Amino acid sequence: MAFVLKSPLKTVLSLQVNHAPLSGFSLWHLPHAKTACPYGLFPCMDALGWSILRMADGGGGEAMAQPQATQARNSLKGIAIFAGLSPDSIERIERRCAWKRYAPGEPILDYLDKSDDVFFLTLGEVRVTIYSSVGKAVSFRELAAGEIFGEFPAIDGGARSASVEARTNCLIASMPGSSFRELLHSEPGLAQALLPRLTKTIRALTTRVYEFSTLAVNNRIQAELLRLASLGPKDGKSARIVPAPTHVEIASRVSTHREAVTRELNRLSRIGIIERRGGTLLVKDVDRLAGMVHDATGE
Repeated sequence: MAFVLKSPLKTVLSLQVNHAPLSGFSLWHLPHAKTACPYGLFPCMDALGWSILRMADGGGGEAMAQPQATQARNSLKGIAIFAGLSPDSIERIERRCAWKRYAPGEPILDYLDKSDDVFFLTLGEVRVTIYSSVGKAVSFRELAAGEIFGEFPAIDGGARSASVEARTNCLIASMPGSSFRELLHSEPGLAQALLPRLTKTIRALTTRVYEFSTLAVNNRIQAELLRLASLGPKDGKSARIVPAPTHVEIASRVSTHREAVTRELNRLSRIGIIERRGGTLLVKDVDRLAGMVHDATGE
């Protein structure tokens, strides 16, 4: 069985279903993708494949149109500490950055590394972790789009205080520590925005040290769920944690093992405080969970 394709170049090309050669080329081996062909006869080929067809046609006439992908300009406008800067200032900073995409699980920074680049998370989520010598993960926090990380070495000249890896697909801009320090001098608003952020980080880590030192494992798990719920979308008394953390991830955050997390989550589910819905962990009564943490901490 054969098809006949009349090209706009006034050439008739006979194409045989059983992969018959075309001017010395096997159609089956032409570069192609699994998309619908614009001519409706066979899988779409890339630019090289269509070039071969044009060559077979003698090269005359109009070139066959190729789809053109449009790519949005990389932007730092969503970075929180840049909110007070002018659009022109942000664009100047963008031009000084290197841009890179990361796949889930891909490392971005290594603990104790001597580099001092500062990173701006424009898309996705990252996890801040330290791995022990035996491979145990101690997870400190997760950062979403709009955050920065890696600024400590740029400020104090020390080594990296933790490792950072991509939790989801990420688009990240970075600049050398020297450039970041120049920005702090040239853009006073940037320094003013950075100070509250650093203070918030210190407060959060102080709270976690206190919890590790004084709370039982089940109460630490409750406190972590409450913290995650405070960051998620709210609906009355309930809140959603999306995506739901794994039991291993929660265990690494509260310095325990997966089995202890499983037992406590099952208990909280039985008494109606949480519910797993697909990839979402629903905290059905945030006030009740907060009351449990309050009873444990006395605060």
